[in-house]
Amino acid sequence: MLEEQLAQASPDLLRELLQTFINTLLSAEADAVCGAAYGTSSPDRVNRRNGYRHRDFDTRAGTLDIAVPKLREGTYFPEWLLERRKRAERALTSVVATCYLLGVSTRRMDKLVQSLGITTLSKSQVSEMATDLDAHVEEFRTRSLAEAGPFTFVAADALVLKVREGGRVVPVHALVATGVNADGHREVLGVQVTTSEDGAGWLAFFRDLTARGLSGVKLVTSDAHRGLVHAITATLPGASWQRCRTHYAANLMSATPKTSWGWVKALLHSVYDQPDTEAVHAQFDRVVDALADKLPAVAEHLETARADILAFTAFPKEIWRQIWSNNPNERLNREIRRRTDVVGTFPDRPSLIRLIGAVLAEQHDEWAEGRRYLGLDVLTRSQTVNTNEEVTTEPTTIAALTA
Repeated sequence: MLEEQLAQASPDLLRELLQTFINTLLSAEADAVCGAAYGTSSPDRVNRRNGYRHRDFDTRAGTLDIAVPKLREGTYFPEWLLERRKRAERALTSVVATCYLLGVSTRRMDKLVQSLGITTLSKSQVSEMATDLDAHVEEFRTRSLAEAGPFTFVAADALVLKVREGGRVVPVHALVATGVNADGHREVLGVQVTTSEDGAGWLAFFRDLTARGLSGVKLVTSDAHRGLVHAITATLPGASWQRCRTHYAANLMSATPKTSWGWVKALLHSVYDQPDTEAVHAQFDRVVDALADKLPAVAEHLETARADILAFTAFPKEIWRQIWSNNPNERLNREIRRRTDVVGTFPDRPSLIRLIGAVLAEQHDEWAEGRRYLGLDVLTRSQTVNTNEEVTTEPTTIAALTA
């Protein structure tokens, strides 16, 4: 048989050899169940063969035609090889789920698997294989945060995505929060999908985080969404709120005449370029005074937002760039967008949570294995902000020398 296969020089040699080997093993196991070999008489025989039922089995070597022996009495099913109501091996299921996670759409998956020798793979089959990610995503989204805390710095943001519900396409909001744990590494704290980015959605989201163990938060960075700010105040009473400087610049630009935005933007950036806290506040005062006569509306806009956009100054200078904007979360959002844009419109919310949760879990693992985002010393100093605690050094008493 091997000589015949080699003489044919078929490109599908591996698949055909694997198919022949598996069918031979199934036949031998069926003979053992019957108590005698096929077509032989024996006093030890307890059952008889009754033909075969053919079943397609998708593997990494391609689609195999598996001939499962049938018995006259009872049934025979090779549990060691096949899974009931599934036609793919577990390793292939893992590959398909990984491709789905990496952004390969269910429509393109069929062409991908055909290049592997698999006859066909429908969109429903791909979606069913991808459901293997559900357990992993659910475990990630509901894990306890108590052991990794305190989370000194937290950032929150939302993405708008499309889902098909009730026969129409509707926008939904994916709420995402990240934080810096006690070891200095970034973590994805949680993700939820809500119908709208309102106060109720953000409040439920932060209540879930605190119920799972989120604590020790000193600063939350986000945009100025009113519902988000109220949720932070209600669930994290000891935390300050930093209005993202990038989002604020966009808000200030809308209140500034187009011809004046260039120099107003330069003045705003000069505030952030100062070397210490006192210099930042002093420069902010000078900027407001300079705008008061020419652009009073812009000066009032700045003065109203003073406490929100300068909250970062209460923390050590070396981490200002990491906490004064939501730019790190925006990079995470771009990665999510890269994966979700391939899908376009999701068929339902569970499929949306599956993909986003898997992407965030993957990013979470990369952060855990990478270098620290913030040093332990600066985290210790940051934990003393807005508290009565001070980092003190115990005086050392030197014993008197004796002769």
